[in-house]
Amino acid sequence: MTRSPSDPAGDASGPAEPRPLLARHAEAQDLFGDRVHAVRDDQWGAATPCAAWTVRDLVNHLVSEQLWVPSLVRDGCMIEEVGGTFGGDLLGPDPAASWDTAARSAREAFHAPGALGRTVHLSYGDTPATAYCAQMIADLVVHAWDLSRAIGADERLPERLVTFTTEEVAPYAGDLEKSGLFAAPVEPPAGADAQTSLLCLLGRRP
Repeated sequence: MTRSPSDPAGDASGPAEPRPLLARHAEAQDLFGDRVHAVRDDQWGAATPCAAWTVRDLVNHLVSEQLWVPSLVRDGCMIEEVGGTFGGDLLGPDPAASWDTAARSAREAFHAPGALGRTVHLSYGDTPATAYCAQMIADLVVHAWDLSRAIGADERLPERLVTFTTEEVAPYAGDLEKSGLFAAPVEPPAGADAQTSLLCLLGRRP
């Protein structure tokens, strides 16, 4: 996934129950974080399933996504107020530490009392924080697979996260290719399991 807070493909999600949502969010962050910490020094320039993105580019994208959360959820900022604050290289000399810091800030913002009852102001309109959190979970899950493939790590995703992500992206998956950020869906092989079907839906070739 390559959505950002201003990507209109994300507005189809509906609200979700807060407590299970927070558990999935923490699980998805931990999954991606485990992969970040598994990247060897010689792998940051390696190619990923995301066209034109290296491993460093991919991790930088997810760090940026996490850093947006406090501004949007905790502070109620508009996209225009944040502007280009989280653009450019955010990883510095220690990408894993940069990920840990960004992930912690996002988790604290989503897990704060009352946070998921708020509305976030995105470019395509006001959106429930629950829907925004669900989009973030889907991003983390799919990009965890991308990163796993790029660095030769275990590509198997937790079943609960596969189910969650499939339910999240299915309503708007057909529009993702139009954004120019996703390849066209791939026909899954006969008898494909849930993870393979999800990845094919998002233009990956498992």
